[in-house]
Amino acid sequence: MRDPSLRQLRTFLSVVETGGITTAAQVLGLTQPAASQQLRELERALGIRLLERVGGRAVPTAAGRALIEPARRARAAVEDARAVASAHRAGETGRVRLGTGATACIHLLPAVLATLNEAMPGLEVIVSTGNTPDMLRRVEDGELDVALVTLPAALGRSLVATRIMPDPLLALVPEAMLPAGRQRLTPADLQALPLILYEAGANTRVIIDAWFRRAGLVPRTIMELASVEATKILVAGGRGCSVLPAMALRQPIPGTAMRPLRPALGRTLAIILRREKVIDRGLARFLSVLKACAGAPPG
Repeated sequence: MRDPSLRQLRTFLSVVETGGITTAAQVLGLTQPAASQQLRELERALGIRLLERVGGRAVPTAAGRALIEPARRARAAVEDARAVASAHRAGETGRVRLGTGATACIHLLPAVLATLNEAMPGLEVIVSTGNTPDMLRRVEDGELDVALVTLPAALGRSLVATRIMPDPLLALVPEAMLPAGRQRLTPADLQALPLILYEAGANTRVIIDAWFRRAGLVPRTIMELASVEATKILVAGGRGCSVLPAMALRQPIPGTAMRPLRPALGRTLAIILRREKVIDRGLARFLSVLKACAGAPPG
């Protein structure tokens, strides 16, 4: 048994709906012999009679009646496929798979997604969070369309980075632990205090450790956490101090003080794409909105 073609099923349905091969052929823009040929091929493919003549009309046999609903579902599926393709082609819908860190996910993406929802309601953004090395691997493997990560990052030759946002790092200190008279805190100031820092291996932690190392010091870390929000709660509870991105410290935290560092310290957020990545309308709109919300120039 051969598989029936969509053309054959359409011809069959048109005959059932119009009651005649000649009328069906006119509806489909076929000649009557061509429509008859389609029906014969369909019956040969399925090995059963599908139509018979009753009172001058073509009507389905019992097998033909059983075929009507599957044939209509096949026709509807093709129409759905065309509609989906048309919507993507017109830029009305799309999907972006984004990988990023938890801090950007909490403090930057909400504004991006709200703006996108107004500009392109049919765009679906699927967000995964994790550390930079994992996000880079997934972009390289095609599992993600784009990543938003902290630099520096070890990029393979297939990846390209676009810097979009500087993010200063600030000290967050319980008011009771704040060194008297200090408006900027040095590595020595913080080395004397219990520290709650990013987990080892995270890019931001690498930046912080290098800052201490340049001063010839090693931080006195009492906790290492993956969650910035958990760190903020612990600092507010007086458990220790931390060094956190300014992005996560836009609102005052009761019981704490924020201080810039000396020498100044910061990180840079960047968009990572595969070099050969096809930028469709949905991804282009996402990148444009992300850069605007991050304060980066367009382009």
